[in-house]
Amino acid sequence: MAGAADAAKEYVAGCAAGIAQVVVGHPFDTVKVKLQAHNTTAHGKLYKNAFRCTSRILLEEGIRGLYKGASSSFIGIAVESSLFFGTYSQAKQILQGKSEDGRPQLKVIIPSAACSGALISCILTPTELTKCRMQVQGKDAVLATRYSSPLDCAMKTLESEGLRGIFRGGLTTLFREAIGNAVFFCAYEYSRYWMHSYLDSPRFPDSNQFAMAKDIGIGIMSGGISGWAFWTATLPLDVAKTVIQTNPDPHLSRNPLRILKMIYKRAGMGGCYAGLGPTLARAFPANAAAIVAWEYSAKILGINRGSY
Repeated sequence: MAGAADAAKEYVAGCAAGIAQVVVGHPFDTVKVKLQAHNTTAHGKLYKNAFRCTSRILLEEGIRGLYKGASSSFIGIAVESSLFFGTYSQAKQILQGKSEDGRPQLKVIIPSAACSGALISCILTPTELTKCRMQVQGKDAVLATRYSSPLDCAMKTLESEGLRGIFRGGLTTLFREAIGNAVFFCAYEYSRYWMHSYLDSPRFPDSNQFAMAKDIGIGIMSGGISGWAFWTATLPLDVAKTVIQTNPDPHLSRNPLRILKMIYKRAGMGGCYAGLGPTLARAFPANAAAIVAWEYSAKILGINRGSY
């Protein structure tokens, strides 16, 4: 019973991490999606840079424009993060067994994170499709169909493209999540371990106030570094996913390698990394918020992960 209770707590902590991530990161994500959808076409760049894109959204649509598709993100990422962090924690515990070695182990982290990432891609594909299609709407929309809400977008997609349409970009999302989350958790576990090893030494004071500041600081830094690692490794796949999900051509290839080859021919390497600025700007605070929420929710719920 204790094991089941701890597992349930990990899923609750993961849900809290997802909510924190959306609140902090969605505006950055909207700008990223706009750049990826509009700066990879054969007509050239629509937005000069992320700042111009943000300014245009605020002028034409207000602050609500930056949170387009957020409702689907809250639902999708809350469920996704719950499964993601919960499954990772459970898989890691099973693979690690009763080992008392406090050091991170690649043979444990990589399969746990990759399996967790592959699992959540099934949830992320339809939620990200509706989010992306909502985000690219506006005066510069590439889609002829207009959507009043994420639910309206999902229903219209099902009507016009069927079940296969709502899962458009699924293979690319699977690759992005499996690869990206293996990189994410390797960066998280190692950076957290090294920072704890340094700050837990006798050279630093041993007080409750310092301990709290240390834990928050480590959570922020390890989360931010992990977010940067994830997107640096997977941004081209994310660009391909956005193009696949938002392009109105139903016959467009869904092979991410073919899409990246097409983007490279049109816009060069810069096109394959469209949205890099807002992505990295979002990655640090959004993932720092997610990790801090995950770790402190776990503490409140009575889960002790130690320094690893």
